[in-house]
Amino acid sequence: MCGIVGAVAERNVTAILLEGLKRLEYRGYDSAGVAVYTNDGKLLRTRRPGKVSELEQALIEEPLVGRLGIAHTRWATHGAPCERNAHPHFSGDLAVVHNGIIENHEALREQLKALGHVFTSDTDTEVIAHLLHEKLKVQPDLTVALKATVKELHGAYGLAVINARQPDRLVAARSGSPLVIGLGMGENFLASDQLALRQVTDRFMYLEEGDIAEIRRDSVQIWDIDGALVQRESVQYRDGAEAADKGEFRHYMLKEIHEQPVVVQRTLEGRLSQNQVLVEAFGPQAAELFAKVRNVQIVACGTSYHAGMVARYWLEELAGIPCQVEVASEFRYRKVVVQPDTLFVSISQSGETADTLAALRNAKELGFLASLAICNVGISSLVRESDLTLLTQAGREIGVASTKAFTTQLVGLLLLTLSLGQVRGTLAEGVEATLVEELRRLPTRLGEALAMDSIVEKIAELFAEKNHTLFLGRGAQFPVAMEGALKLKEISYIHAEAYPAGELKHGPLALVDNDMPVVTVAPNNELLEKLKSNLQEVRARGGELIVFADEQAGMINGEGTHVVHMPHIHDILSPILYTIPLQLLSYYVAVLKGTDVDQPRNLAKSVTVE
Repeated sequence: MCGIVGAVAERNVTAILLEGLKRLEYRGYDSAGVAVYTNDGKLLRTRRPGKVSELEQALIEEPLVGRLGIAHTRWATHGAPCERNAHPHFSGDLAVVHNGIIENHEALREQLKALGHVFTSDTDTEVIAHLLHEKLKVQPDLTVALKATVKELHGAYGLAVINARQPDRLVAARSGSPLVIGLGMGENFLASDQLALRQVTDRFMYLEEGDIAEIRRDSVQIWDIDGALVQRESVQYRDGAEAADKGEFRHYMLKEIHEQPVVVQRTLEGRLSQNQVLVEAFGPQAAELFAKVRNVQIVACGTSYHAGMVARYWLEELAGIPCQVEVASEFRYRKVVVQPDTLFVSISQSGETADTLAALRNAKELGFLASLAICNVGISSLVRESDLTLLTQAGREIGVASTKAFTTQLVGLLLLTLSLGQVRGTLAEGVEATLVEELRRLPTRLGEALAMDSIVEKIAELFAEKNHTLFLGRGAQFPVAMEGALKLKEISYIHAEAYPAGELKHGPLALVDNDMPVVTVAPNNELLEKLKSNLQEVRARGGELIVFADEQAGMINGEGTHVVHMPHIHDILSPILYTIPLQLLSYYVAVLKGTDVDQPRNLAKSVTVE
């Protein structure tokens, strides 16, 4: 969500801060700002609502030149997106930027007002600046004062602070919102995402929950949640920076859609033997733990939730394990009855999704057998705090609308299903060997689906003047229909809903007319004939059908019916394959509508607040 960049160096840092913000634009934001301790000894800031380009233009007109600075892209949670609410926030000689939410900000605000502090914004973040200012009156050392300040903050925060009276350092604190230190030669940096710093370093140090850091040009010190001075491991980022480059593609989203055969192949590498899934891929304790599993609880948000819904069909059909799937924001706030020997599975692209992390932390108090994270970021909080992990290998996903992260999550969840069934001995004979072979062929099948790009682009023209769409699917294709509807509404702003096809006559059929296209996924399985009957109901009401059908399903084009023939694939893997054309459809509709494909309005890539 919001983005943080900081730097302390022997050169002007403004350009570094600005470039870092540009690299964090994918996260979603509505204002941007920078504060610099200038070479003539002043702490100055520039803030602008809107895009980073607006901030950049302001800095061209009135440059800030200095060797210490912090910058921020804000996604509004408290107060409207406007200049006075943009970060950094000042109090006296302090500047603060902050990701997260301070839950007790109202009480702190009243206390600070009583002490004479004057607030100029509606944000919870400004409370931090004034509270720290107050602590500095008692303890003038910035780092010590920050340690005292965070003890009074309730909620989530990743924050960075500079002080004109101590211009040799920036200080930072992490609780529930990620921060990473970039290590340089005679200069050091801070960001909420390592991508922001790839232009200046490839060495990083990740702050852990509760850490306080003091970052100087030539040193970094970190204190843990107990106040002990600690060393955090330094790691070198070996992946190339190509993920930040659209290459030949018009948008990141289209690039990431076309990367799916490669990233699925990477996700499978090292995890399959000749005819089995290697259970050890989930961790050294996986086999022992999986043997005890009698139930599975999946928790996730958004696209990851849809992946979990598909997995429920797989777990119950193949492994014979009861499975419940719940939205993390609901799970964390209700009273949960945990069945004995239940594996808690959390799914997240970033591993920093606030609701999913909170659900995991809550689960640890509820008596689950163990926790497993399906995640794309190996150094994320979700991974570090789970007992077992399967890392998807999707690489950096820049587009806000998730694509390759979803398909690699599905692959990971199918590997989990087969591993649980293998260890527990509940898979039908020959099933695992068959599906392992099908998984090996999956990247090729995905490539075949992507080769239909131009066909889907033509179909998208049917939506150019539409404002509503209905998506239908049966069985494990219903969550795929939900994902298709989500993608369309996210990036084209068309209202879209998904229903199980069998529910059509229980309400949604009333909406069907020639102004509401109906999109259906129709693999060749035992539900095909029932699905065909549902589609006849649509045509009888004048609805226009777009059907993505197995090439062996026997479906043909006709008046008001547009059939896209899909490569034949094993039914179990069909949710992964049928996701591809729905992603392409959403993309091309959005292009026709002229919307911001990679950064849709009001949305953020990594939702690190409630």
